[in-house]
Amino acid sequence: MVESAESCAYDLITMGRVGVDLYPLQTGVPLPRVTSFGKFLGGSAANVAVAAARLGRRTAVVSRTGDDPFGTYLHEALRDFGVDDRWVTPVPGLPTPVTFCEVFPPDDFPLYSYRQPKAPDLEIDAHELDLDAIRDARIFWVTGTGLSEEPSRTATLAALAHRARSGPTVFDLDRRPAFWRDTARKDASAARPFYAEALRHTTVVVGNLDEVEVATGLREPHAAARALLDAGVELAVVRQGPKGVLAVHRDGDFAEVPPLPVTVLNGLGAGDAFGGALCHGLLAGWDLERVMRHANAAGAIVASRLECSAAMPTPTEVEQALAAGAVPR
Repeated sequence: MVESAESCAYDLITMGRVGVDLYPLQTGVPLPRVTSFGKFLGGSAANVAVAAARLGRRTAVVSRTGDDPFGTYLHEALRDFGVDDRWVTPVPGLPTPVTFCEVFPPDDFPLYSYRQPKAPDLEIDAHELDLDAIRDARIFWVTGTGLSEEPSRTATLAALAHRARSGPTVFDLDRRPAFWRDTARKDASAARPFYAEALRHTTVVVGNLDEVEVATGLREPHAAARALLDAGVELAVVRQGPKGVLAVHRDGDFAEVPPLPVTVLNGLGAGDAFGGALCHGLLAGWDLERVMRHANAAGAIVASRLECSAAMPTPTEVEQALAAGAVPR
């Protein structure tokens, strides 16, 4: 008997930030001189869910918004992208976060996030989680930002503990110092105990060099990957920027894949596209190198485009980029 859509487990549930990205439609122009902006769905948890949905996966996101028109827009955008928004709930009295950026290709994209007095996504409460859906999802994804403040911290750890590694459980280290309280903002080691607790319940960890250093105290990619495996994860993925990506599995499998050549327009959404494609490859049961090549290609495609969520590639676009050996201009 075929299961109904309601009873089928999700391919991917993400938990964390959702917000509005207001990106300048002019590149190479400082924010005070920008005259026009585009409005897009943003936030890493939302973007990863969108990226996987674009690749054909059934996804949902756990987050919170303000009870305001921007919150309404985010619900509409998630549904338009095919992402289930049932666990995105409003927080009265807190505004939906808005993020501006400046676009100076190829490698300068300053962000200005307005999350005061507190971002609604940090009001996710453990008592309101659908823990059974989280346990039953084929992949569950959380972010380091979710550990930055209560009650989100307790909710994130509760979700991970309830899932109890019942399937691939991804911890995106997602270190954003500005989102933490003063001590952890100034001293990354203050965040390390919370990362360590999350790692206890994690099977896959993803981070860039700065983020793995926060989690392990080590910056050299191979040493940091080994430290993450020693912490109990099964797969450590270290994004190395221009040097590509390193992936090391507990079973000894290993892949180090160079980046796909691309003319960068806006690099901000590349990591989320990588994450969605990573989940897609894990669900497909591909070998590690193929997973990393597809994830790299997805990230490169988004880096060639202005927006984040709306830029997430289709399977055909990823395959075309891989076949060409570069992202087409």
